[in-house]
Amino acid sequence: MTIQIQKIGIIGVGRMGAGIAQIAIQSGHNVVLFDAKAGAAEQAREKLAKTLTTLADKGKFSHEKAAEDLAHLLIAEQIEDLKDCDLIVEAIIENLDIKQKLMQQLEGIVKPEAILASNTSSLSISAIAANCTQPERIAGYHFFNPVPLMKVVEVIEGFNTHPDIVDALIQLSTKMGHRPVKAKDTPGFIINHAGRAFGSEAYAMLNENVTPFYDIDRIYRDGIGFKMGPFELGDLTGMDVSHPVSESIYHQYYEEARYRPSVITRQRYIAKQLGRKTGKGFYDYSSGNKQGDVPPTLLEKLDQYHSVWLGTEYSEDRQALEHYLQQFNIQVEQADTPSTDALILIATYGEDATSAAVRYQVAPQQVVCIDLLYGLNKHRTLMPTFVTRPALVQAAQSMFNLDGVTTSVIQESVGFVAQRALAMIVNLGCDIAQQGVATVEDINIAVKLGLGYPYGPIEWGDVLGAEKILKTLDRMTAITRDPRYRPSPWLRRRVQLGLPLIHTTTH
Repeated sequence: MTIQIQKIGIIGVGRMGAGIAQIAIQSGHNVVLFDAKAGAAEQAREKLAKTLTTLADKGKFSHEKAAEDLAHLLIAEQIEDLKDCDLIVEAIIENLDIKQKLMQQLEGIVKPEAILASNTSSLSISAIAANCTQPERIAGYHFFNPVPLMKVVEVIEGFNTHPDIVDALIQLSTKMGHRPVKAKDTPGFIINHAGRAFGSEAYAMLNENVTPFYDIDRIYRDGIGFKMGPFELGDLTGMDVSHPVSESIYHQYYEEARYRPSVITRQRYIAKQLGRKTGKGFYDYSSGNKQGDVPPTLLEKLDQYHSVWLGTEYSEDRQALEHYLQQFNIQVEQADTPSTDALILIATYGEDATSAAVRYQVAPQQVVCIDLLYGLNKHRTLMPTFVTRPALVQAAQSMFNLDGVTTSVIQESVGFVAQRALAMIVNLGCDIAQQGVATVEDINIAVKLGLGYPYGPIEWGDVLGAEKILKTLDRMTAITRDPRYRPSPWLRRRVQLGLPLIHTTTH
């Protein structure tokens, strides 16, 4: 059947509901706003009118167009005023019982062919529809804040959702200027599911005292290339939002280790150190500006450097290090074993420095490891063993500051900071594909648009080198015996066959 959507009802007029209303009226659809709180819908309309006027003042479109768009927006005095809508989108509180009751109420109001959609971010669509007489017309329609700027929407197919309903919502998304991505009804769907690795691994590293939170942010931002670090993002989103979602997804997956929440976020949630909204999070915002970031120190050039013995597993890593060191006239030892005074520089994957020293059978007092997963051109990370001579740590940091690029020196950790983060991001993307939650293309596009990553998680594995990602995960699993790091079968099989991760089956 062909479903025409022209009149849209929106229940809940917070930032999300108002944002959905904006893109709907701007694409020529009639919208009816309803909120249980008296006067809230009228206030939302006034606010939206100001937004459209501001955009027109900036030349985004004409004032005539703004007036035409606003004319498409109506206010419902009571929920029964939504009876003629072709689609109802609820954007109310994230509470399963409340959403279930609303859907049942709407079934007694709207026409039989109307679509009922939930903007839930983490609740099961099948559960929301469970008590309805027509669960086949209920789907998930998950937008992201701010809706007009976040050009992606997840269309979620519940257990009973009719395929034509999904198709209609996909077509509507395109008309409203958003990229639809189709997802199965699983906890977190695509984007919130894939985003678990970004923050959870950072919190795990902070809990292990690998390095301060601001240094982790710097490595994520200046090294990997994220727009914000995980602690900056946590403060922006608010721990009252992000922590309950992490617990919800963890429990919905029956305590799957990959989604394990952090005691650190729980403590801050309880203490109401929520971030920007309370003036105090990981950073301090009481003055109005972010405080608490400690910039890295650039060490001065030493009068003389130790010779360097290189331990590398990949020829491109050795070439990169030799090229860097030789341009500053630092001697690279070519013998099979290092001299007793050498700085032993190991470019390893998935190990801590102690494990690397043992594997290479070299003196741990001379070892400093370096992370080359994302190359040498950006912020660098060094990791000594806990017995490395301080003079050698200082020498290593100084030599990698010689071109003005900043460097972090962290405590021992399996897989450094960036390796842990990126390996978990890629692995989780592969797991989402393995579960059939969405297509590889939709997973990559959803994450890039919804989370702002430089690459989608699966394609990122190909950019970095899938073999390196698998090696990192295998070693972290072996050393920690933590099942959260176990590699996805999707990843392992493609590495074993020499195929790119984006390769999909033909049957």
